[in-house]
Amino acid sequence: MMSATPHDLPTTLAAWLERCTRLHPKEIDMTLDRSLRIAKRIGLHFGVPVIAVAGTNGKGSTCAMLEAVALAAGYRVGLYSKPHLVHFEERCRVNGRMVDEAALLPHFEAIEQARVAEGLSLTYFEFTTLAIARLLSHEALDLVILEVGLGGRLDAVNVVDSDCAVITSIDIDHTDYLGDTREKIGFEKAGIMRTGRPVVVSDPVPPQSVIDRAAEIGADLWRFGRDFSYTGSESTARQQWSWAGRRQRYNALAYPALRGANQLLNASGVLAAFEALRDKVPITAQAVRNGFAQVELPGRFQIVPGQPTLVLDVAHNPHAVSVLAQNLDQMGFFPRTHAVLGVMHDKDVAAIFARMAPLVDHWHFTDLPLARAERAEALAARHASLGLKGPGPVTVECHANPAEALRAAVARSDPTDRIVVFGSFLTVGGVLKDGLPRLTGQHAV
Repeated sequence: MMSATPHDLPTTLAAWLERCTRLHPKEIDMTLDRSLRIAKRIGLHFGVPVIAVAGTNGKGSTCAMLEAVALAAGYRVGLYSKPHLVHFEERCRVNGRMVDEAALLPHFEAIEQARVAEGLSLTYFEFTTLAIARLLSHEALDLVILEVGLGGRLDAVNVVDSDCAVITSIDIDHTDYLGDTREKIGFEKAGIMRTGRPVVVSDPVPPQSVIDRAAEIGADLWRFGRDFSYTGSESTARQQWSWAGRRQRYNALAYPALRGANQLLNASGVLAAFEALRDKVPITAQAVRNGFAQVELPGRFQIVPGQPTLVLDVAHNPHAVSVLAQNLDQMGFFPRTHAVLGVMHDKDVAAIFARMAPLVDHWHFTDLPLARAERAEALAARHASLGLKGPGPVTVECHANPAEALRAAVARSDPTDRIVVFGSFLTVGGVLKDGLPRLTGQHAV
């Protein structure tokens, strides 16, 4: 365990983050005990309503829409979301703006002092989560939104007793830590529920473990299809949708600015959360309309116009990739699709390939700068072993990093093609590190 005098403490965010990677022997160490002890020592407390958001997919979109609607209603909002695409500071937003490095440093120092006083080591995620939570607790806010990381029950975010929990879709992911069935994973997600407080479950078919946990502790369960629902179509051909909750209704809503299938489901969960908190955070219909119209979230079926068209999506498990494939199908005709893919080695790569193979003409596999990442050559070998058919003849290339893979894909593309960059946040972040690419490719030779 590392300790230091005040004179030894880092003076930059980069140095703090590097230090955090060395404080604990494991990258992931599932327990809430360490975080609870630090939270108690620093007196972590929120005097405003808190919404905690857990789930396998859809957490980021849900948090972004919660934030956008609350801001449109005139509230001061703090948001913690993760992971980041390019800059660590993306993880913490105050009133819609990313915090700067200087604002974070005192809170990193406070967590370090508490850690040393308690004689604890902390994982990178625990340390950074507590530092950001402390920052948000010191801001003059009206609402705080916290995105849960891995699972829920033992996630560092769960040290905070939220006023409302939201659980989005639940699917198979992180099986080494959460279990290998939806029931086991649902039990972990359900750990963010609190007795007597609302929990919004926007998964249309939630695991029974989620329902049972709500009943066991006496949480106020809001289920999609029973307590709230929407009418409309996920298809972009439909221009309006309507929502109904226990008491409230919103009719003739425009589609959220976030693209893709499942966004109406995520938006429905958002509206249910606001209805559940209507006495603490009342919103108007106009705030709902403005918030959904203005919401932005890079890397979630983000379409970048150009030649060729570029699609960025952090889909990195089979369920999310299935949604991505559905979204791509609805985009219209493109002569060829080029895919840039980099993922962690613990993902179900075979299922990811099976869902995307019918759409992809050219694969560009990439290494990623993390020990847990699968190597490009291993992805290529796995793809070859599956013998999957593409829309036509399929080619495969391997690259050292996402930016190199994107350049190669552009070089192979005609202006009317499309390029899909997906997989890990590191994959999408790797092509965004120098800014949003604006492709102006010439016809491939």
